Amino acid sequence: MKKFHKPYENEKNNNKEQLIIYGRHAVLSALKNPKRQIQKLLITADNKNEVEPLNVNFSVIDKKEFEKILPKDAVHQGFALYCNRLETYDIEDLIALAENKSRCHILILDQVTDPQNIGAIIRSCAAFETLGLVVQDKNSPLESGAMDKASAGTIEFVPVARVTNLSRAIEKLKDAGFWVMGMDGYAETTIDKINKSGKTAIVMGSEGKGMRRLVQENCDSSVKLPISPNVESLNVSTAAAIALYELSKK
Repeated sequence: MKKFHKPYENEKNNNKEQLIIYGRHAVLSALKNPKRQIQKLLITADNKNEVEPLNVNFSVIDKKEFEKILPKDAVHQGFALYCNRLETYDIEDLIALAENKSRCHILILDQVTDPQNIGAIIRSCAAFETLGLVVQDKNSPLESGAMDKASAGTIEFVPVARVTNLSRAIEKLKDAGFWVMGMDGYAETTIDKINKSGKTAIVMGSEGKGMRRLVQENCDSSVKLPISPNVESLNVSTAAAIALYELSKK
């Protein structure tokens, strides 16, 4: 099975840009990932005991030094790691991962642009054994320190596919036997009532704009969350967690 795609022209340089990951879980998970290209690890003295067993080189710096290299208000917990972005998958990779599975699910994000929301969604993908996450290359941010921190290190083992065209990716999933559902607050069926057998892909749009028309039209059906009619919508990361939980139920 082909593990990684060749980078798109507009991301060749971006994937090679140096990334600074911060936060205990994010950094320790990255250090344990053999696919990470590590350049430099900075820690505070009180974190030496956690890092030394990993047999990696590190430099000890004062907490005040972290403020000079990290974004304002970054919760770093005395960890900062200079490394390259992870290589991303393509839609064929996820289809190959699903090939020998009778039941699995994939999450697709349409126009979700906040890195912290995406990081939280990746964490939910890991929690509920989602096969992979699909985002559009043009309308989704690249991996960042904020995204990795929000994912609590789970970005290291959740396959993220970046595609040029979501509608085309949906068609490929359908051709591979996936039933594709779009999340729509006006749908008649709630996600807890659907048949959860087989291969399923769920599409979620941004809180404000929702799914784009062509993306929604390519879905096989629409579903909504089983929430009170007094609440119009939820934060997209919260909604994703509920949807993925429902899909993971036997």
